[in-house]
Amino acid sequence: MTMITAAASRALQNQQGSTGKVGTGPYLYLFPTVIVTVVLGLLPVLYQVWMSFTDFQLANIRPDNPPALIGLKNYIGVLTADQGVIKVADFNFWKTLFFNLWWAVSSVFTTIVAGILIAVVLNSQGLWFKRVYRVLFILPMVVPTLVVNTVWRNMFDPQNGAINIALMAIGGFFGLSKEALQIDWLNSIAHPLPWFFPWQAMPVQYFAMMLSNFWRGWPWVTIVATGALQSIPTELYEAAGIDGATSVQKFFNITMPLLRPAIVPAAILSFNWTFNILDIPYFLTGGAPFHETELLVSWLFRLVNEQRLYGVAAAFSVIIFAVSVTLFFITNRFARATEAADS
Repeated sequence: MTMITAAASRALQNQQGSTGKVGTGPYLYLFPTVIVTVVLGLLPVLYQVWMSFTDFQLANIRPDNPPALIGLKNYIGVLTADQGVIKVADFNFWKTLFFNLWWAVSSVFTTIVAGILIAVVLNSQGLWFKRVYRVLFILPMVVPTLVVNTVWRNMFDPQNGAINIALMAIGGFFGLSKEALQIDWLNSIAHPLPWFFPWQAMPVQYFAMMLSNFWRGWPWVTIVATGALQSIPTELYEAAGIDGATSVQKFFNITMPLLRPAIVPAAILSFNWTFNILDIPYFLTGGAPFHETELLVSWLFRLVNEQRLYGVAAAFSVIIFAVSVTLFFITNRFARATEAADS
């Protein structure tokens, strides 16, 4: 160990030279990466920011027809839902932002709770075929999203979908009629449970989105929680058992505190994924009914690919970036996800 340390010290001294400064070698190694990052990352972002202050549309793609600078008109149009700027019916930035936040929070909460509980069950001693279960649970994460949404659309079919068939089979034991359980998941304009969402009632499509995302989300949490559970010393549970602690007390006083360093970053990452997910609102629900299940990124996709409002979309993307960065700092501030584990 001493010989390795001495060799590393001599190499560092040779690199720094007699003046104690770092030579040009590290900068030469970093230079290609910096160039690629600037060309592929920074320049497109700066160009997009410039586009957000223009009326860039399809006709302005030609170099001989540059767009006109319009200042903050795109930003004001997005925030105020100005139909002269957005040119899309039923667009409401603040309503979409609220739905986006509630969708992300509720989805992450359900997947985190289910993922932890399933990981605890899989980590219990005496359970057969643990490895088989873990392999099966990874499947939702590796199936292409387009295939997943196509399957779920078929499952939500009101006549022959697996969801309604299962509901009618279960409801038959309780004497419920089949008509009452034949839900039109993707085309209904109903808003069930208004008492639970008094501020903004959620349509039926919201619950369809929740089911689909839940199926794909909890395996990721289970994998993270399983790795953290296997690092908890069994002596802690044995000592707690000697002191008379129950299983519930062990879970909340040993398991959960020691899971926190792994679960909190996973929850923040899941929140970012869910907040910016595109395939579920676009391919599964299509924003129905009346664009109530649109997320910010799905609106952005429509502005670019359907309306060809590139300047408005650029401003919208800058706003989404500002919202995402703000949410990151807020969640990081309260969760302390980037702090050292021993701080």
